[in-house]
This record gives sequence, structure tokens and C-alpha cells, in this order.
Amino acid sequence: MTGNLVCNQRCKISDRVCNRLPLLVACATFFLIIAGALVTSHDAGLATSDWPLSNGQIFPRMVGNLFWEHGHRMVATTVGLLTIVLTIYLWKKEERRWVRRLGVFGLLAVIAQGLLGGLTVKLMLPLAVSAAHATLAQLFFCTTVSLAVVTAPSWERRVATIDEQGIVPARYLCLVAVATVFLQLIIGATLRHSATWDKSLPPDLLLAHIGGAVALTLMLATAAGTILRRHPNQIFLTRPAAIALALLGIQLLLGLAAYVTRQASPNDPQPLNPMVAITVAHVACGALVFATTIILTLRSFKCLRSTAALEFAGGLLR
Repeated sequence: MTGNLVCNQRCKISDRVCNRLPLLVACATFFLIIAGALVTSHDAGLATSDWPLSNGQIFPRMVGNLFWEHGHRMVATTVGLLTIVLTIYLWKKEERRWVRRLGVFGLLAVIAQGLLGGLTVKLMLPLAVSAAHATLAQLFFCTTVSLAVVTAPSWERRVATIDEQGIVPARYLCLVAVATVFLQLIIGATLRHSATWDKSLPPDLLLAHIGGAVALTLMLATAAGTILRRHPNQIFLTRPAAIALALLGIQLLLGLAAYVTRQASPNDPQPLNPMVAITVAHVACGALVFATTIILTLRSFKCLRSTAALEFAGGLLR
């Protein structure tokens, strides 16, 4: 009896570690996204022409824009090391093969992210590389959030016992919403890196981003609204749905504020704090919208089952 209690206690500790480690990496990655946004907003991407060193040093004197650029590199290095630890831990302790593979994908993504960061410096901030660097950051963040979700104790306790209602399955609406958010992030990253603070934004990219915001609003509102309407008593689903809608509203307001402050920035002598703060908040909130939509989608696929599929299977067995 005592041996079983000790074994159960060890399993609980292992489960907590397996969940808290990806949660830590996800939080660190979110902080890294903010650090990267601060580099772009301060136009500090070329504060040093070296990579991976800064002015030939590992720890240079962090003054001026070098504070933002080298600080970003230090945070990225920390995230990379944490990802290595997480991948090793998952490979040794996680029994689900697909979760281990997701951890390996995260490791490959963070390595590619570091290399893209180096290319942005070496190639003098080309638009394609800079936009890819920003987009991959969001994709890596999504991966760490997914790992945090599927390693949570609440994930294992859930099974697909909730019947889908309506013609269109809610989980597929959530999946389309995730794809829409990701496409909007790609457009936003391209727009953000298409012009420095002292130049006007390209009208075609700006219109594409506005159109993407409209499409995203419609799609996410449909997906989250469907979950809230069909399954009002399932807090496991309704909580991320409600949070996603709240963050979407904040994101739209931040987008409008970012546009207003950005329009005035070419007349400023340098990137001013209001413009920097609002645009960075816009980037950060976009990442949170992406994360909550991912959580909602994963949970919907975990909990919901298709009644049509069950009826079809039942008909075959008759």
C-alpha cells in the first residue's frame, strides 16, 4: 500500500513537471515575441551588424538601440535552451509519440527561428526574411501553447463524449478560425516590416490587413459564438471561447490605435513611446488571440464527437 502511494505521488509530480515545463517555455516565448516587437518598433534591428555576437562581444555594453537588439538575442537564447530541455524531457518521459514529435518540431522551429534572426542582420533586414522571422515566432509560440495544453492533467481526463450539434461541426469552424488568424498574422508581420517608423505604410498591404481583420472577426466570432451557443455548460470549451472573443475586441481597438499613432510617426524625430507601446501591445495581443484560438480548437477536437459519424457507423453495424 505504501509503495503504491509513493508511486502515485511520483507520477503526480512527474505530470506537474511535464505540464509546467511547456507552460514555462510558452510564457518565455510570449515574452520573446514582445522583445522582438520592441526591436522592430524602436528600429533597432541593425543596432549591430554582428551575429551571433554583438559588436564582437557576448555581453556588450547595452546602450541605445543595442539594449533592445541584444536584449532580444539574450531572451531568444534562453528560450532556445529551455526548448532543448523540454524536448529532452518529453522524449524521456512522455508516452505519446505524437507529443514527443511535436516537441521535436518545436525544437526545429526555434533553431530555424534563430537562423532567420541571423539572416535578418546579415542581409540588412530584407522584407521576406524579416516577415518570415516574425511569422515563425508566432508558429513556435503556437507549438509551445499546444504542448502546454496537451500535457495538462485536464487534457487526459477528457474524452470525446459531447455530441456535436448543428450541420457544421464546431470543431471545424474553430480550425478555420485558427487558419484565418495565422494568415492575418502573416499579413500583419509583412505590413509591420514593410516600412520603418519614418515612412508611410504601403496602402495595398494596409488594405489587405484591414480585410484580414474583417475576415478574422467574422470567422472567430462564428466559431466562438457557436461553441457558446451549443455548449453553454461546458466550461472547458466556453472559457477559451469567451477569452478569445474578449481578446479579439481588444485587438481591434489596439489595431485602430496603432494605425492612428503610426500615421503620425513619419513626422516624429524618432520612434516615440506612445507609438511603440501601442504597436507592441497590438503584436502581443495578436499572439494571445492566436493562442486562445489554438486552445479552443484543441479542446473542441478533444471533447466533441460527430453524431453523424456515429449514426453512420451504427448503420454499418446493423
